[in-house]
Amino acid sequence: MRQHKGYVPIAVMMLAIVVTVAIAGCAKQQSTAYKWTPITANETAPAAWNEHYPRQYESFLLNDEGGQGSSKYKGSDPVDRLSEFPYQLVLFDGFGFGVEYNEPRGHTMMMKDLLDVDASRRKAGGVCLSCKSTYAPALRDEMGVDYFKKPFAEVHEKIPEKNQKMGVTCVDCHDPETIQIRPTRFAFFDTLKLMGKGPKSFTKQDKRSVVCGQCHVTYVIQKDKEMKSVGLFYPWGESSWGNITIEDIEKAIKSDPANLEWTSKITGIKLGHIRHPEFELFTNNSTHWKAGLSCPDCHMPYERDGSTKFSTHHMQSPLKDDMKACRQCHDQGASWLRERVITTQDRTNNAMTRAGNAAAQAAKAIEMANKAPAADRALLTKAKSNYEKAYYRTVFIGAENSMGFHNPTEALRVAGDALYYAKQSEILSREALIKAGIDPPEKFDLELSKYNNRGDKGLKLIQALNKEFTYDGTK
Repeated sequence: MRQHKGYVPIAVMMLAIVVTVAIAGCAKQQSTAYKWTPITANETAPAAWNEHYPRQYESFLLNDEGGQGSSKYKGSDPVDRLSEFPYQLVLFDGFGFGVEYNEPRGHTMMMKDLLDVDASRRKAGGVCLSCKSTYAPALRDEMGVDYFKKPFAEVHEKIPEKNQKMGVTCVDCHDPETIQIRPTRFAFFDTLKLMGKGPKSFTKQDKRSVVCGQCHVTYVIQKDKEMKSVGLFYPWGESSWGNITIEDIEKAIKSDPANLEWTSKITGIKLGHIRHPEFELFTNNSTHWKAGLSCPDCHMPYERDGSTKFSTHHMQSPLKDDMKACRQCHDQGASWLRERVITTQDRTNNAMTRAGNAAAQAAKAIEMANKAPAADRALLTKAKSNYEKAYYRTVFIGAENSMGFHNPTEALRVAGDALYYAKQSEILSREALIKAGIDPPEKFDLELSKYNNRGDKGLKLIQALNKEFTYDGTK
C-alpha cells in the first residue's frame, strides 16, 4: 500500500509509546546520588552522622546484635577460643592470651570487649586502645611515648567519660569534612613509609580495603628493657604491597629483641605474637584480591532503600546474610556457595588443629629437654628455632578471622608448614633427650587440667588430651 509522506503507522506509534513508558519506568529505579554533607570535625560519636546518613547509621547499630548466625566458625559471640582449641593453653602459657581469649563481638562492642576481658590482656598499657578507640590517634599525639607505656586505665581515663565504652566510629574511616574514605591509624602510615607506599598511590578499591586493613592486621608492641611498651608497628617492612607473607612477618618480628613481647613458661622462649592478620592473608595474591575486590564488597555489600543505593555498615560475614554479597558475582545459589565456604574452612581448621596439637607436643618436649642438664644444647637450640616457626604459623591461621577463606591456598600452605616445623621441633627435642639417656614418652602429657582454674570465665570443657581430629577438625 502506498504511504503518504509524514504518515506513521499505528504500530510504530504504539511501539514508541511503550518504549517511552519503559524508559520512564526504568528511570524511576535508578539510584539517587547522595548529597554528601560535611560533619563537624570534633564530632566523634556516630549519632552525629545520623541526620545526614540515616541508612548507614541504622545499619551500623546492627553491629550490636552479634551472634553466630549461619557461620560455622568465628561469629560475633564472646565464645572461649581456648575451649575450642585447647592446644592454645600450652602455646600461650605465660601470656595474657592464655588466661582469656574470646571471639570478639561486633565493631560497636569492641571497647566493651576490651574492658570486660581479664586485666592481663590490658597489661601492655595504653597502646591497647590503638585500634579500639576513635581517640587513640589524638592520645598518641598528645602523650607521646607515655601513650604506649602508661597503664591502660590511666590512658583510658583521658577519653571523655560518655565515650569511654565507645569503639571505632565513622571518623575512623571517613574524613568528616569531605566524607571521603581515609585511614587514620598512625602505625599504618608509619608502616607505609617503610614499604615505599603512599596514600596518593591508592586506587579506590585500595582505599576501601585499607580503612579495614589499618586495624584488621597483625602488629608488634615494642618493649624497652623493663618490658614497658614503647611503640607500635606492623611487621611489613620486609614485604611488598600485595605480598605480605608469614615468612617476612616472622623475619620482621625477630629482627629486634624489642619486638619480643613475652616469654613462654613451658619452653622458656621469648616470643612475639600474631594478631588477626586478615589484611595480610587477603591481599597476599588471593583470588578475590587479584579479581579487584575490596573488603567492603564482601562484608559491607550495597543495599537499596527505594531508589537509594548505599553500602550497609552492618559489617559481618556473608554467611550470616544468606550469601548476598557472594551472589552479586556468583550465580550458583546461596546453599551451594555456603557449602563451598564451609568446606574450605573445614580443611583449614583440620590443618590448623593438627599443627596446633603438634606444636603443643613440641613445647612439652622442649620443656622436658630444658630440665635435663645432659640434653644436647645444640639440638635443643635447633628444636626451639623450629618451634618458633611453628608457633608463628599456627597462631597466624588461628588468629586470622576467616578460618582460611580469605586465601585458602596460602592458609593451607602456612598451616602445612606449621605442622612440619612442629614435628621437626619435637623430633630434635626427642633426640636431645635420648642422647642424654632419657627415654621420652610416646606422647607428652599436655596437662590441660591445670588450666581449668579461671572461675566464671573458665573453660566450658577440658577436652581429652592429645585428641586425634577428623577431616573437619571436630572430635
